[in-house]
Amino acid sequence: MTKPIIAALLIFLTTSCTLGPDYRRPTIETPSAWRLEEGESREVVNTLWWEQFEDLVLNSLIVTALQENKEIRLAAFRVEEFLGRYGFVRSTLFPQVNALALGQQKRVTEYSNPPWPSTADNPYSDYQALLSASWEIDLWGKLRRASEAARAELLSTEEARRAVILTVVTAVAVAYTDLRDLDKQLEIAQRTAQSRQEAFDLFQLRFDRGLISELELKQIESEVQATLVTVASLQKAIVQQENALSLLLGRNPSPIRRGKTVDDLVLPEVPAGIPSQLLGRRPDIRRAEQDLIAANARIGVARALYFPTISLTGFLGLESNDLSKLFSGAARNWNYAASFTQPVFTAGGIAGTVKATEAVQQQASTRYQQTIQNAFREVEDALIDQAKSREQLMFQKKQLEALRGYFSLAKIRYANGYTSFLEVLDAERGLFNTELSYTQTQGLLFRALINLYKAMGGGWVVEADKLTGVDQPRLSPSEVNGP
Repeated sequence: MTKPIIAALLIFLTTSCTLGPDYRRPTIETPSAWRLEEGESREVVNTLWWEQFEDLVLNSLIVTALQENKEIRLAAFRVEEFLGRYGFVRSTLFPQVNALALGQQKRVTEYSNPPWPSTADNPYSDYQALLSASWEIDLWGKLRRASEAARAELLSTEEARRAVILTVVTAVAVAYTDLRDLDKQLEIAQRTAQSRQEAFDLFQLRFDRGLISELELKQIESEVQATLVTVASLQKAIVQQENALSLLLGRNPSPIRRGKTVDDLVLPEVPAGIPSQLLGRRPDIRRAEQDLIAANARIGVARALYFPTISLTGFLGLESNDLSKLFSGAARNWNYAASFTQPVFTAGGIAGTVKATEAVQQQASTRYQQTIQNAFREVEDALIDQAKSREQLMFQKKQLEALRGYFSLAKIRYANGYTSFLEVLDAERGLFNTELSYTQTQGLLFRALINLYKAMGGGWVVEADKLTGVDQPRLSPSEVNGP
């Protein structure tokens, strides 16, 4: 009896198949080059690019964020969760063995039918030592597909963690450069407010002596108040920016230490790359592909429901009502069995499950392609942003030089009595607004370059990952055993 069962088992194992489609990466139409070619780009996407700013404070803030940011910690715990899930699903491919040891004493009613024999002990003892095993034979590949899906979900979660690292690093860099940009604007506004206040004090003396009209006094007073409004607005923005940066650093709102001014920060190099490289660089694209692999494998799990489930069970043990005889040969007992379960009528339940998993796979495929297209757009946007921001900055610098000359000439003309003070106020107002605008464009240029590194992705995410200080498994498709 044993030999036919063993022979049948060997046939099952050698002829088993895996239902469902094997994964094949969708054909992706990638541009041959970027619309805006950058002649001075560098291959720096695999380095800690923020060190190019040459600001030790910024470097320190990014390391602090990598080690303390709560989103990064949550992402690490999610990887641990899915690592456990993968281990559980993969375990179903193997026999499940359990051990049981039991000792009990029991009394049976004397009025049982048939009656308990008067010669038997009552109460009586029962001792057991058992090994039980069960194994679902994966003839149709259902368990292998489920393990494949769980593995892909694990890798997807790991890529999601790396995407969080990418986002946090770039967010800290943007927040810090924006903060230094606001500091510079506040410096300009306070300097202008002080200058206008001094002018107002002088005009107040001249008004008191009847040398100027009240109209001129009110004009300069209005300019003083307008500048103070700007100062208050910038002070509010700076505190809010510090609070936002504190949150990225994983701590309560508090003042942020400063390093170099926005004028002293060094602009990072423009990173190089071709569109096809994004497929391997960006964590969000790699995550979307792993989601597609998981959805593809789920189709095989669903289709396997049409076919029989074959399981082997058995136990081997010892049982005796006398503990001293438990390990004697006569105390042995065992059994083994094979079960065969075939769905006969499910009222379309299995067909609905298959249809749903196929639709989910199509959604994942579309989402994967959409993610790639969005990545191309983000890189193109960042490239044009940094190029035109540089151009805008150049023009604003020339405008600034012209307005400084205009303001100087207006003051000379007013001092010599050739014009009213209104011309001086107009020149100073234009200069003030342009100084603020120029500083804002400086910040936009830093932001554009940071966003370009974010959009390009690259090995720098792996390097940043090493700075987190978290004992986290470094997972990749080649590092995790297949099902």
